[in-house]
Amino acid sequence: MQEVIYGCMGLGGSWSGEPHAGEHVDEAAAAVEAALDAGITLFDHADIYRGGKSEAVFGEVLAATPGLRDRIRLQTKCGIRLNERGLQTHYDLSREAILERVNESLKRLRTDYVDILLLHRPDPLTGPAEVAAAVGQLMAEGKVRQLGVSNMSGAQIEALQDRLETPVLANQLEMSLLKRAWLESQVLVNHAEHLDYSFPHGTLEYCARHSITLQAYGSLAKGVYTGVEPESPTSAEAATADLVAELAGEYGSTGESVLLGWLMKHPAGIAPVIGTTNPGRIRACSDAARVAQAMSRADWYKLWVTARGSSIP
Repeated sequence: MQEVIYGCMGLGGSWSGEPHAGEHVDEAAAAVEAALDAGITLFDHADIYRGGKSEAVFGEVLAATPGLRDRIRLQTKCGIRLNERGLQTHYDLSREAILERVNESLKRLRTDYVDILLLHRPDPLTGPAEVAAAVGQLMAEGKVRQLGVSNMSGAQIEALQDRLETPVLANQLEMSLLKRAWLESQVLVNHAEHLDYSFPHGTLEYCARHSITLQAYGSLAKGVYTGVEPESPTSAEAATADLVAELAGEYGSTGESVLLGWLMKHPAGIAPVIGTTNPGRIRACSDAARVAQAMSRADWYKLWVTARGSSIP
C-alpha cells in the first residue's frame, strides 16, 4: 500500500556539535502530531541527521508520549560517516560499524528495535556477505525487523540480495518533479539527451519486479513549486509553480498534495518522503493519495513537460 513517509532530517536543530534544546523537542513533537493528523505512521531517520540530534529529540518525544511507539513505525539508516579521520565523508558498512551504529541509534531513539533499517549508501570496501552477517545478527537479536537500502541501483540490490536471508523491502532515492532523472532515463533511451542523466536504467523496473518500495526523498522539491521562492527562479520553475497552484484548485487540494500525488500516480508504487518541519505543510500532504487517484493522464504529463521546460521526444 502506498503511503507518505515523514523524514526527520530537519529535526534537532543545527548540524553543529551543540546539544539540542527544549525548543527542538517541542518542534519535533509538533511535527509528529501534524504527521499523525495527516495519516502518516512511518518516520524516517538516519544516524547522521543533525549529528544524531534528530534521533535524540524524537526519542524524547517517544519517551514523553505513552503509547506512541505502538502507533508508529520507525526506520533509520547507517553507512555514512561524517567528519572522521580527516575525511568530510566516507562510507562504512562493515559488520562492526553496522552493529555499532544501529545500537547507538536505538539508544537515541529510546526504543528496543527499528521496524526498518536502510543501508544509506553502497560501501565499495564491504562485500554483501559481511553486510548480510551484520543484518542477520541484528534481526536475530530483535533489533531490526526489516531491511531496505538507499541510493542503490537494481544491480547493487541484486548482488546484496543474493547473500541476504531477508528480502530487501525498500530503496530510497531522490525523486521529485524537480529531480527527474529517474523518469527522464525511462524515456530518453536512444536519445543523445540520455547522457545528461546518470540514473541507472532498469532500477525502477528491478524494484517493481521484486516488490521493493521506492521511497522518494526530496519529494516536495524543497518548496520550489509551493511557495518557497528561489532567489532566481527559472521560467520552468515559475510556470510549474503556477500550474501546481492551478491544479490544486481544480482538485480541491493543496500544492503539496499535487506534487506528492504526481509521484504516487506512477505505477512503480512510489512512497514520498516529506521533510518539512512546518506543521501546516505537513498536514497539507494528507490528500496526496486521493489526488494521485484523481489526477488525469493529461495533467500528469502537463506537470512533467512544464517542469522540464521542453516537450518530451
